[in-house]
Amino acid sequence: MNESTERLFDLSDRVAVITGGAGLLGRKHAEVIAGAGGIPVLADLPAAQPIQVAAEMSQRVARPFLGFEADITDAGQVEALLGHVLSKFGRIDILVNNAANNPKVESAVGSAWSRLENFPLDAWERDLAVGLTGAFLCCKIVGGEMARRGKGVIVNVASDLAVIAPDQRLYRQEGTPEDQQPAKPVTYSVVKTGLLGLTRYLATYWADRGIRVNAISPGGVFGGQPEEFVARLSNLIPLARMAHQNEYQGAILFLCSDASSYMTGSNLVVDGGRSCW
Repeated sequence: MNESTERLFDLSDRVAVITGGAGLLGRKHAEVIAGAGGIPVLADLPAAQPIQVAAEMSQRVARPFLGFEADITDAGQVEALLGHVLSKFGRIDILVNNAANNPKVESAVGSAWSRLENFPLDAWERDLAVGLTGAFLCCKIVGGEMARRGKGVIVNVASDLAVIAPDQRLYRQEGTPEDQQPAKPVTYSVVKTGLLGLTRYLATYWADRGIRVNAISPGGVFGGQPEEFVARLSNLIPLARMAHQNEYQGAILFLCSDASSYMTGSNLVVDGGRSCW
């Protein structure tokens, strides 16, 4: 890689706030940002131990990481996150809206709670609060600060299920009555599709303020799911497998860096080809 190419992906000293940063993919996003010279800020709930995770990651890769405990559904806590990061680094350059609720339906046994007819209102409200309201608040507060400075990048982590509908056959359990079959919850599709609308809205709203806003729609990541589920899903994907945990890092780096400098309002689909079929 020559020097000019390296500069395209260089994030040296750029401060990146990652919501859900202590989770599985949040850590992978942080790793690639740090690897490109950036400073990841892992914002997550106290139960996820973002401060401890950030310290461990910083020690492992010998790069600065910052962890901060915050509930992004609370505007006051997002304001506190902004204030803390600004006090440490003086600015924020990147916001990755990664936080979401995603219950593991594929592992559910004998439960119909996720079916639309049974789906609890409080679960609907919780899921939308994290995935959409939380993203809105972070864009409003953190993105607003970047707009004030006249430069920044927002990446909204959507899903292949923002592009296509869930295939509920993936979750079928033989011998279970139809009204008891598990299903991917309606909220996941609604939240991830809503993030695409938020992406387009902000891309045009802040186009004159130096803010680029894009989304990434990743496919399913292998994480020890039941073999039958993995086989069924792999059969729907042209590349015939689920993603490895690090396979979205290149796309995240591209969207966060100057390599995508003429890209805004777009959705980068990285799903092994699933949405082609």
